[in-house]
Amino acid sequence: MSCLMVERCGEISFDSPDQNAKCVRMLGDARVRGQTGVLSERRGSYPFIDFRLLNNTTLSGEIGTKKKVKRLLSFQRYFHASRLLRGIVPQASLYLLDEDYLGQARHMLSKVGMWDFDIFLFDRLTNGNSLVTLLCHLFNVHGLIHHFQLDMVTLHRFLVMVQEDYHSQNPYHNAVHAADVTQAMHCYLREPKLANFLTPSDIMLGLLAAAAHDVDHPGVNQPFLIKTKHHLASLYQNVSVLENHHWRSTIGMLRESRLLAHLPKEVTQDIEQQLGSLILATDINRQNEFLIRLKSHLDNQDLRLEDAQDRHFMLQIALKCADICNPCRLWDLSKQWSERVCEEFYRQGDLEQKFELEISPLCNQQKDTVPSIQIGFMTYIVEPLFERWAQFTGDTPLSENMLNHLRRNKTKWRSLLHKQHSSSRSNDHSGQVTGSQEQTLNEEETP
Repeated sequence: MSCLMVERCGEISFDSPDQNAKCVRMLGDARVRGQTGVLSERRGSYPFIDFRLLNNTTLSGEIGTKKKVKRLLSFQRYFHASRLLRGIVPQASLYLLDEDYLGQARHMLSKVGMWDFDIFLFDRLTNGNSLVTLLCHLFNVHGLIHHFQLDMVTLHRFLVMVQEDYHSQNPYHNAVHAADVTQAMHCYLREPKLANFLTPSDIMLGLLAAAAHDVDHPGVNQPFLIKTKHHLASLYQNVSVLENHHWRSTIGMLRESRLLAHLPKEVTQDIEQQLGSLILATDINRQNEFLIRLKSHLDNQDLRLEDAQDRHFMLQIALKCADICNPCRLWDLSKQWSERVCEEFYRQGDLEQKFELEISPLCNQQKDTVPSIQIGFMTYIVEPLFERWAQFTGDTPLSENMLNHLRRNKTKWRSLLHKQHSSSRSNDHSGQVTGSQEQTLNEEETP
């Protein structure tokens, strides 16, 4: 579909911000329902988030006339299409790699099952196409292309859709994060306790869910969407708002690409439903629900992985682990992810402050430092989950490696927090780790 055709799709207009909201909600409530009966969102259906709407007392007349939304699509797609229509060539949009870079990328893929895999380096070597390159490789490695008789061109087109619907301007929730989660999921799918029971369908579901679990993420959290009365919050009744959007958007892309169109109707219906179940499990608000259930299974030793339902539950747990595995990576990688996610928090906090909204927890750069945020995250979210995961896998080398990294990284953050409290009280408390602090920390660390 050409850019001009894309720009014309779903054209709407309105005279005021109130009409804008009503129109968007109306279209949102009329999402496409396919033959399988699963509600899906049109590809890139996330509307352009114009934060001027929060300040509509002074700009209400400008919104409806100067900035009409011409189609219901993601901010990323709106920005990309508008640049193309204005004749501006997007930066880094082509697959231009010399043989040296391709060789290095191929070498990294040969070690894709290693826990020290550097996704940032891989993304640079693939010219920002880490998610597409990684998924094509993993689908081939796991024999999914042959098993499901997938067309390689169609697969590539679908993966490009997914990668492009991530917002590259997000410090954390972008396609590199999706690739990192997918690589971690690949490692977990190879754990003997799980791998011995997985079917090709399980593996494909796990990889697809990992790749698309945050697609079209706007860079703000659910409470922000709720308090700004975003149409998605209304559409999904304030429950797993982002996760529902990620799932329905993924279904929309699957249908548009026709990747699975050759499969029987009941198979595609099952795949869409299970994808939803996996992606919805990543809602952090459901953390205790899954932990309690996992603890019960492990204590009672009643997991039967021959049973599809129990396998699916462990896929949910594996995806949850992959989604928050950053603190279990090598320090250099873990620190980058920590600073990226906090930068995204701080950007939301700055927006909230600008528009006189209550600043969300962890989003106040003046009070919430990176070390304090990470220590709390590791203590209350990451450690309980990964300790149970290690109990399930039977303390495999991978599980032990992850827990060791987690403990060391937590010690480093505690040391940095102590240094901040003792020597930086008069400075700004942005939480960024300086080079001298890290060098001192590395010198003092005991292996």
